[in-house]
Amino acid sequence: MTSHALLTLRQRVFRAGGWSFAGYGISQALRLGGNLIMTRLLAPEMFGVIAIATLVTVVLGMLSDVGLQQNIVQSPRGDEPAFLDTAWVVQIIRGGGLWLIALLISCTVYAVNLNGLFPADSVYASPLLPAVIAVSSFAAVVSGFASTNIASACRHFNQQRVVQIEVIAQTVALCVMVVVGMATRSVWALVTGGLVATLTGTLLSHFWMKGIRNRFRLEKDALRELVGFGKWILVSSAVGILAINGDRILLGLYVDAHTLGLYAIAILIAGSIEGLLGRLFATVSLPALSEVARNNFQGLRDVYYKLRMPGDLLLLFISGLLFSAGHLAIVLLYDERYAAAGEMLQILALSLFTARFGVAHQIYLAMGVPRHLAIINAVRFIALFTLVPLLYHLGGLQAAIWGIALHSLATLPFIYFFNKKLGLNDWRRELQVLIAFPAGFACGYVMNLLLQTRDAKWT
Repeated sequence: MTSHALLTLRQRVFRAGGWSFAGYGISQALRLGGNLIMTRLLAPEMFGVIAIATLVTVVLGMLSDVGLQQNIVQSPRGDEPAFLDTAWVVQIIRGGGLWLIALLISCTVYAVNLNGLFPADSVYASPLLPAVIAVSSFAAVVSGFASTNIASACRHFNQQRVVQIEVIAQTVALCVMVVVGMATRSVWALVTGGLVATLTGTLLSHFWMKGIRNRFRLEKDALRELVGFGKWILVSSAVGILAINGDRILLGLYVDAHTLGLYAIAILIAGSIEGLLGRLFATVSLPALSEVARNNFQGLRDVYYKLRMPGDLLLLFISGLLFSAGHLAIVLLYDERYAAAGEMLQILALSLFTARFGVAHQIYLAMGVPRHLAIINAVRFIALFTLVPLLYHLGGLQAAIWGIALHSLATLPFIYFFNKKLGLNDWRRELQVLIAFPAGFACGYVMNLLLQTRDAKWT
């Protein structure tokens, strides 16, 4: 690859990263603003119910994920219409199948509730939950028809229109959600908002995105490639999504809807930060690393660390900051009903320490070794579902949250081992970034002192 080509790649990465960062910032501002409005319209218990219903759809989606978008980004055939149309048909079939499974789960939850098998104070015992699962999961059918032009745009770093579609869909959904919330004061406002966002995004992906117009066709070679790449993504996603969402699955069994609603508020803040970097990893790092892996393999380690360094510094700093002063965010943003979420957020901030290795996950896909990612997610799954129940029974809710925050540390030996096999480790760079955590903690400590001093003067 020539120096000019490298410069062009760098420019495209910065442009795509800028759009992704801006889009995610706007999206999270809308999400947080909507959350603040809806917490004043709805009771905390409703957020616990929607958290479980959303979890069902997300978990089912990841359990059936065959990496269609990643394959379009990474594959040499990623621009061919036949390949894209085949991926689209697979996506539609998958969406319909997900909804049918969700309906079965909804009926099962209803039947179990009729027989009183769930604890009376469990979120799963809510009489609203089965219907909410059935209706909200229809989003899987709608999103299944979304155009593959979204994935093609990510492959070529064209994030501008993708971001605009996401922001428009979220804005429309927020307006609908607030109106329905004011009218009904029920959980159906959240359900309606989710469906409207999905429908808006799907329609815009066809009528506002540049690229091919998908049609129904299956090509054998394309299907074979999709299955070959996707089998490891399927395994990885299956255990990965259970690891990512296992906290709510497990806590839903141990705590009531009110407590789970408080936890949902805390994880919303920590998850939003992790999600921002995760979005950049997926939309910028994967196409960049895939292009370098195809054309300049010798320079892959340098590009890998250049992509990782900003995220490492930011996540470590924020992790230290929130670990020290995360309760201030809850005090400033929410009313006294949500105060208990502050301590939860401080503990959950430690999860950002390992979230920074998302670029490593992307480089495994770019290099065509998705089995490494499958193994890492399996380790994370085992660690979470071992630690959290054990710690909850030993020390209660707070101990369980510590397990949620720290279980991903078990994946680090595997990441460094795989990186060593691929010639990627650079220990000097790995150690340099760690200073960001105590720097963030110190800033949070100063913020606490300043707040205490101000309160003392006022009293």
